Amino acid sequence: MGRWEPDSKGRLQAAALELFVEHGYEQTTVADIAARSGVTERTFFRYFADKREVLFEGTAVLQATVVEHIASAAMDLTALEIVGEAMAATGEIIGQRREYSQLRQTAIAANASLQERELLKLAALAAAAAHALRDRGVGEPTASLAAEAGVAVFKIGFERWIADEPTGSGEPVDIPSSLGDSIRSALLTLRSIAAA
Repeated sequence: MGRWEPDSKGRLQAAALELFVEHGYEQTTVADIAARSGVTERTFFRYFADKREVLFEGTAVLQATVVEHIASAAMDLTALEIVGEAMAATGEIIGQRREYSQLRQTAIAANASLQERELLKLAALAAAAAHALRDRGVGEPTASLAAEAGVAVFKIGFERWIADEPTGSGEPVDIPSSLGDSIRSALLTLRSIAAA
């Protein structure tokens, strides 16, 4: 193994995802991830506190993006429009990594503790969005309802964006051109349901 290779963090993330999908999250060790990446365990711990953080290390950036977009949104938008656009803005962070996102979702779906962590991440995102809306003067329960709806729109849009085919139909899905477009499409669907 060489003393230094470029993009150690990226190689660690890629190796971890491959191993989580191949062998399972519980069966994969930090030593396995480091070995596949061609780095030491010490290098792994420079980037990640533990192997779970490989999957969740972007949570703070995602949350900050949503809060920033809510804070800077135009004043003439409704609370739901503000949150919907803030969630769509996450496409700027996640949107270039569809294959990575698919593998990440596969690893999470196969492990109950990772599913629980993902739900906690989404709950924290909703709480941060509601707080940001309240800071703009949006009252309750509107702020909390809009934030929760925004997280649901994000979740559905994300699942559609990473899908190869829709559940149950067996036909190829028309994959949205971007994550942001997929989230906006889910928001339009929610608004039409609410209007009906």
